[in-house]
This record gives sequence, structure tokens and C-alpha cells, in this order.
Amino acid sequence: MKFRVGITGQAGFVGYHLYSTLALKEQIELVPFKRSFFSNDKALGTFVKSCDVIVHLAAMNRHEDANVIYETNIALVNTLISACDKEKVNPHIIFSSSSQEVNDNLYGKSKKEGKHLFMDWANKGNGKVTSLTIPNVFGPFGKPNYNSVVATFCHKIAHNEEPVIHNDSEVGLIYINDLISKFSKVIEDKIETKNIGKNSYELLIAPETHIKVSKILSLLKQYKSDYMGKGIFPSLEDSFEKALFNTFRCYVPKDHYPVKYTKHTDARGSFVEIARTETSGQFSFSTTVPGITRGNHYHTRKAERFAVISGKALIQLRKIGTDDVIDYYLDGTEPAYVDMPIWHTHNIKNIGDEELITLFWINEPYNEKDADTYFENV
Repeated sequence: MKFRVGITGQAGFVGYHLYSTLALKEQIELVPFKRSFFSNDKALGTFVKSCDVIVHLAAMNRHEDANVIYETNIALVNTLISACDKEKVNPHIIFSSSSQEVNDNLYGKSKKEGKHLFMDWANKGNGKVTSLTIPNVFGPFGKPNYNSVVATFCHKIAHNEEPVIHNDSEVGLIYINDLISKFSKVIEDKIETKNIGKNSYELLIAPETHIKVSKILSLLKQYKSDYMGKGIFPSLEDSFEKALFNTFRCYVPKDHYPVKYTKHTDARGSFVEIARTETSGQFSFSTTVPGITRGNHYHTRKAERFAVISGKALIQLRKIGTDDVIDYYLDGTEPAYVDMPIWHTHNIKNIGDEELITLFWINEPYNEKDADTYFENV
């Protein structure tokens, strides 16, 4: 069965990851959404008519005036309901609620009341609503000072700023990839949900990790010191720490690369340490003839290093869903490396006149049944 899925808030933090992940599924046909649709009745009407499932993520999380948050979020819900009523369509609406529903603040109130507005809509017709109550989320590309404390800390530490802890409490967190997996299962009706009314369902998503804010900061500072400072990959055996490290890597400034190796030379020749790791992985190498390009793929969970030790190379990266290409030029006379952040398609091209020799390290041995390798040209 094929599902036509539209995502309001497609350009936001969760929306980006959900759209990019669903795009990999053959059974999903994505219906593009733009923020301007909410102020264009015709465009919004066309959108709702085109969808079997609408994931409603569009919302305001922060504003200096809490009343603006409340009014904005309620208005978005009402506008979406009105469009469905006007076009006489009854899609399955998946509503992104929050664990703050129970808190006495206007953001939590907007989520709680938004859920009930959708439930009233579902009760009156043949539409269906599923509300996902979501804890604090972290992951790559979160907006600093907006999406999460993890995003704020990652950005500040990677850019040589000192984060401040205002309240060293324990926070409950879920990694974005794990949250997106829940959304996918709800869309495809592959997860059990609780019935909370006529045509209305709920999924309470619990945090996967509880951790003190100071511990998060300590880990990130260690990544800055060991990874950015010394090129050392940390232990990636713990699922939370692996997720936190992959998140941090996406905030490393692009001008950090390429990183030149320390080359030890004597009468016998030269020696270069390629990678020091506190985790398992797979080493490999390739030779590439002039003019040939390798790669043009991306990963959603793997950490990978390209090290050029002989020849001249152009390494290119592009974040999925964007057009900006980052170019790195490497020359084996001064061996250097570039690490590949997740959700960035990448390649390497021999731009010299001689054979290019590249060494690769990746934290997972290749598994044909679960390769986490998706092909897309840079």
C-alpha cells in the first residue's frame, strides 16, 4: 500500500529529518509543503486534497511573548482543520504534541488544546487523528537557542564559546532518528496506539535517556578536546553517546577541514598516524585513476574518515535537501583527512595526473543487509 504523506513544518528540525527519512521508503509518496501555504487558501486546499496522511509539525516553540506562541499554534491547527472541511477531505492527521501538555505554560496549553481541536474534528467526520506526545528531542541540525539544550551546547562548544548551565537538572531525551522511527510506524499503522475517543488515538513516547545537563556538557567538551583537537574518535558503543557524538559532528565548522596530519620523516621515509579510535571499525583503502569520482552517497548513522596520502583530491559534501556544496582540496604531499557528517552526501575525485591513494575508516564494518548507504549525487 502506498501512502501520500504531507508534513506541515517540513523545513523545521523534526520535519527535515522526517521528510528525508520517508523519502527513502518506496511505499511513501511525499507531498511537498511550504510555510506560505497557511496564508494561501488555494495552496493549502490543494495540499490537503493530495494527502492520505498529514503530519502536523508546524508550530512555534519559543517567543518572548508566550501569548504569541499560544495564538500562533492554535491558529495553525484551526487553519488546517478549516482547509480539510472546505475541501471535504478526511486524511489521517498525525499531531506532534509535547510532554509539556501537563505543564502550566502557554506552549503546553497550545499543544493540549490543539490535540482536542483535532479530536473534535475527527469525531464529527470520518477523519482520524493520532497525537504523539513527544519528549525533548536532540539530533543533527537542531537550531541553537531554540530546539534543545544539546543544539545550543554543540554549537557553542564547536565554535569556541563557553555554554552556561542555568539549571543542572536531569533531562529526558530521545534521539531524532528514534523519534522518526515512531512517526514512520504510525504513518504505516505498524505500531499500537491508545484509543482516546472516536477516530482519535494517542502514542505516549517516553525519553530513551535521562541524563544531567552537566554530563551532556562534559561529554561534548571531551569531543571538542579529543575529536576536534586530536582527531580521536570516542567510544561509540553506548547508543546515547554515539547519537550525541554524531550530533556534535554536524556542528563542526566547515573550515575545520581538511585536517593535516603530522608527518614523521627520516632517512627510511615517512610515517603518518591515520586514525586513533576508542571504538571498533573498519579500515580500507582505494586507488583512483585521474578524473574518476568515487562515492556520491550518504549515511544516517555512520562516522567515516577519508584520508588522502598520495595524489591530489577534491572531496565534496552537501547536506541532503540543500544545494550548497562544500569543496575540500587535499594533496598527498601533505597528508590530510576530512570526516563525513551524517546526512551529507559526499564524494572524492582524483583531480591530479597520478594515481590517488585514499585510506578510509568507518565505525561499522560493511553489512550488505543494513548498509546505511544511500546513493545521491553531490
